[in-house]
Amino acid sequence: MALNVYDLWKSYGERPVVQGINFTLNPGEILGLLGPNGAGKTTTLGMLYGAVVPSRGFVQLGQNQIQTQGSQARASMGIVTQEDNLDPDFSVIENLIFFAHHYRITGKAARKRAGELLGQVGLQDYAKNRVDELSGGMKRRLVLARALINHPQIVFLDEPTTGLDPDARQDFWRLVSHMKQSGCGVLLTTHYMDEAQRLCDRLILLQNGKMIDQGTPAELIERTVGREVVEIEGISESSLQHLLKGVGTWYRPFGSGYLVGLPTDNPQPLWEQLNATDSERLMRRHTNLEDVFLRLTGTSLE
Repeated sequence: MALNVYDLWKSYGERPVVQGINFTLNPGEILGLLGPNGAGKTTTLGMLYGAVVPSRGFVQLGQNQIQTQGSQARASMGIVTQEDNLDPDFSVIENLIFFAHHYRITGKAARKRAGELLGQVGLQDYAKNRVDELSGGMKRRLVLARALINHPQIVFLDEPTTGLDPDARQDFWRLVSHMKQSGCGVLLTTHYMDEAQRLCDRLILLQNGKMIDQGTPAELIERTVGREVVEIEGISESSLQHLLKGVGTWYRPFGSGYLVGLPTDNPQPLWEQLNATDSERLMRRHTNLEDVFLRLTGTSLE
């Protein structure tokens, strides 16, 4: 089943926080929702699974509208929030068995499903441990296992790897990739650009509650910032503007200096001009998703 989002708006009083969001999440696809804090990601996510009531528009999963047939729709959804919210009074496997009851999976069926999922996320040796005995990465894997208890067709991951060390993030990425391969549709919010670029088939960029661009990571990078940029410090803005006059490129404030896009078709002349300045720091590198957001919004995603 595809998740279809039609003209979603949400206002609190006179203040709109989400404005005119439209997209489709297909089976076997990972869709990233990116934006700085306050861009409307969490509100949008809440409307997708029914925790927030839209001011306008609707969300549909298969034949079920979230706002009018929420329980039927949520039976095919899994949700990983930013908080672990696991029950410390239960063991690892008991957390899954108890949660299975919400979907009328009980008895031997619940225990079997819990065991399958613990094996899937690599926690089978910790089934009888208490939750507070797990590392942060293990807790996130357990939360993901819990979200999969009902064989969902759509899974929402709200900044699932925040605070994890690099190894734990890699483990979580492998699990998300397996979900995609099994045909599950995944909607991911993240502040990590390497995570978005590695996992997501498509990206939606949000700012001030509006969609400002969308596409594959490669499309967004190529279309918005080109292939290479230069980081330069110790040069005045007026001098930089003079160098760039007529070149047909772009620049943005970046740290204590500027970020300059190199023309894709012929980057060398501008690079040589920048190299000839008395700049304090000069670095040429390949573009990334962070550069895309910086150019479109003037702010970093962090």
